[in-house]
Amino acid sequence: MDAKRREVLKTGGGALALAAAGIIRPGEAFAQEWNKAAFETKSVAETVKALGGGASTPSGSIEITAPDIAENGAVVPIAVESKLPRTQAIAILIEKNPNTLSAEFEIPAGTDPFVSTRVKMAETSNIYALVIADGKYFHAVKEIKVTIGGCGG
Repeated sequence: MDAKRREVLKTGGGALALAAAGIIRPGEAFAQEWNKAAFETKSVAETVKALGGGASTPSGSIEITAPDIAENGAVVPIAVESKLPRTQAIAILIEKNPNTLSAEFEIPAGTDPFVSTRVKMAETSNIYALVIADGKYFHAVKEIKVTIGGCGG
């Protein structure tokens, strides 16, 4: 057995042992808690509020990289980069989806504030990149047109 694999298995087993002993809760051993209320919101304003903000300010220091036209709304690639100092979190909101919040990422201090993922879009919509930096809320917006059947129109 590979030594690295053995170390990973030992570490994972240790987390299970701590959970079993009651030192930590089982959810803390492997995953962070999620903000269920934020993921159930139906509008951009509700989502910002559920994430702890009152309102957000437009910012040119947030860059959204995504296609203008998505021929397959089931897998739309989106990347967000923040040039705001002390970025703490990045969230991706899709205005016309049944649930507005699509993804939320915590950005640890000392790391590049860049995230990339794929999202599902029900229809043509504005997407918002919401950035929490130094305790303040900022956003950038981009419209993505979703075509039906990849027709490009």
